[in-house]
Amino acid sequence: MNSDLIRGIYTAFAKGDVPGVVGALDEDIRWTEAEGFPYGGTYVGVDAVLSNVFAKLGSEWEGFTAAPTTFVAEGDLVVALGDYRGTYKATGKSFSAPFAHVWTVRAGKVVRFQQYTDTALVQAALR
Repeated sequence: MNSDLIRGIYTAFAKGDVPGVVGALDEDIRWTEAEGFPYGGTYVGVDAVLSNVFAKLGSEWEGFTAAPTTFVAEGDLVVALGDYRGTYKATGKSFSAPFAHVWTVRAGKVVRFQQYTDTALVQAALR
């Protein structure tokens, strides 16, 4: 079931299991971070996501978490609602912000990810 795959991604991310996350992604995934988020933009391919999103989250933030609370699934789409938390190392400032993630799954792999969040809350931690 698609929602089980997405739940597994969050579980792997929470454990720092990057191979577990990457294993669920299609090689040509289109990953879009919200405009205004520190890594805003669309990245195509697993390597681009690893270097432009995951590596930066791991190196620039302390205790960054994406904790989903609700999943809604229909067909190929799974929407996860939850909260981000973390402390930006360069400023020592922390933040908490709600998120909505829209995942598209085909043939058991994530082919698309779209992030929605309150980027002003994140930006405040950067200053």
